[in-house]
Amino acid sequence: SAGYCGRHLLKSFINAALNREEAVHVLGFEVSEEELKDGLKGSTIQRLHFHNAYTDPLGWTDHPVFTVHQFCLEELTHLVKRTSHPKPPILVIDSLSWILRHLSPPAVCKTLQQLRKGGAVRAIIGLLHADMHQRGTVGSLCHLASSVISVAPGMKADEAVAKITKRSKSGKVMQDEEIFCLKEDLTVIVQSKPSQHGPKQTDLEEQESDPTANLTFNLRLSDIEREAKEKLALPFVFSKEKKTALLHSGPGSGRILYEPDANDDYDQEDPDDDLDV
Repeated sequence: SAGYCGRHLLKSFINAALNREEAVHVLGFEVSEEELKDGLKGSTIQRLHFHNAYTDPLGWTDHPVFTVHQFCLEELTHLVKRTSHPKPPILVIDSLSWILRHLSPPAVCKTLQQLRKGGAVRAIIGLLHADMHQRGTVGSLCHLASSVISVAPGMKADEAVAKITKRSKSGKVMQDEEIFCLKEDLTVIVQSKPSQHGPKQTDLEEQESDPTANLTFNLRLSDIEREAKEKLALPFVFSKEKKTALLHSGPGSGRILYEPDANDDYDQEDPDDDLDV
């Protein structure tokens, strides 16, 4: 958001993937290649493939490298398969907000869903400026993701607060909140949880007063009233005596006997034969 730029954390994810010897493809719409690679050093940067959509994102020149209109399954699959790497690479989108300015949210969600199921990439990491879009658009993109990290500024200048939401394949949702900072080598250091910085809170249930104390009527039952309530036989509840009387009729009980005569026109095979249709 405007309060905290998530690109610093995005570069940390890129650096961690490169250190795991994975190939990373970056669609760069908002920053140049030099700015993105600033801070990424070492031989691992050779596995970082930057696709320049920053210079000409709309294809106004004669030879654009990558445009926003190429954000589709066929073009992206062809793009990541140009490099020879034994494992499917990680696709980093910087940023989804720029793409959503020129493509409809359903089209973007469809492409992301197809990429995730197609197997061309191992994972997709997208940067989204949540305060630039409507709540429904942000919710649709977050629903597709297995993990969502919302970043906000912390109490100190070098700290930030991350709200993490994870969704498992079974549908279980887990949420967590942590305070972190980034070192110069883009390593994430988790400081603590926000609740540990504030004063220790006691159990609210122990401190909460009785909500029925100041009422003009009593909601509680005495022992005698509770015993009378348990002995009360409700009219719609069948007791054992009622069930026995219904299932086993005794002498003197009423019965209805019916014997069909010759004038009865009743066909078992066609019970609606007497209807004039």
